[in-house]
Amino acid sequence: MNIGPILLQNPTVFAPLAGITNLPMRLLAKSAGCALVYSEMISANGLIHGADKTWQLLRSTADEKPLSVQLFGGETDLLCEAARQVESAGADIIDINFGCAVKKILKSGSGVALMRDLVKAEALLKAVRKVVNVPLTIKIRSGWDASGSDGIALARIAQDCGVDAIAVHPRTARQAFGGRADWSLIARIKAMLSIPVIGNGDVVTAQDAARMMAETGCDAVMVGRAAIGNPFIFRDIVSLLDGGSVQTVTLQERFDAMAGYVDASVAYLGETTACFTLRSRLGWFTKGLPQAAQFRNAIRQITSETEAHALVEDYRATLLQKYDGVSALGGSAF
Repeated sequence: MNIGPILLQNPTVFAPLAGITNLPMRLLAKSAGCALVYSEMISANGLIHGADKTWQLLRSTADEKPLSVQLFGGETDLLCEAARQVESAGADIIDINFGCAVKKILKSGSGVALMRDLVKAEALLKAVRKVVNVPLTIKIRSGWDASGSDGIALARIAQDCGVDAIAVHPRTARQAFGGRADWSLIARIKAMLSIPVIGNGDVVTAQDAARMMAETGCDAVMVGRAAIGNPFIFRDIVSLLDGGSVQTVTLQERFDAMAGYVDASVAYLGETTACFTLRSRLGWFTKGLPQAAQFRNAIRQITSETEAHALVEDYRATLLQKYDGVSALGGSAF
């Protein structure tokens, strides 16, 4: 599929996840076959006021291209200026968040709060479209009630304003991540638009992704939480869609991903900060593995890159020796 002039090599997208989809995690997704990655949600206000931590979120490398940078904000002027700066910084796509339902985001008039005022949303999209040349996309929810009427209306507005693609997470603002995503809304929006529609919500396995595409006709599938610690889901989605099968993830592959994540995190954050974050994040990759609890306990006091690698390698050696190097994600092979 194309988003504007940008051709994606397959229909897989890694969702923007606050505090998670930083550069190291995005690189893992790309290495596993994901076609398009999103930055963490970035505050337009933070960019304009030069917050160092906010600008850190824009760091990128050629290996993750194309990169979509997701902005949030409730003020049109600030979003326009932030979009200009993000384009100048090298973003391939700019995405505006209309779906975040976190209270502090809502209080700022951002995220899904924008779906309450479609006149304002239209003016905002027209203004941003005028000031940037790269593709412009949005990510939305169903809206504020289960009918999906807010999402349908905003989708039409977005296309008319020159938005190049739309990601649809068919849960209401009040659902947050609870309940079930109403995939039928994705199908309804896809049927009425000519621009690409990316489906999102309740994709836990590669089979879910293939089913979503078959049931809704969406052009691509966005995976979020299911890819944390399991970037191989993107490889499996592509394989299924190409008529293949889901591949068993070996322990070697899983531990190579962990080691690469250590290196990328240190390069991105610096050793001290990286080690602090790795104390919890390395555990993401051990779901379903034997002795995972012991490993998670061992990494709680990591203080150096060398120590992180040593703990990963010790755990790898233990499991390779005991289980011959093969594990299905989720531990079903054990």
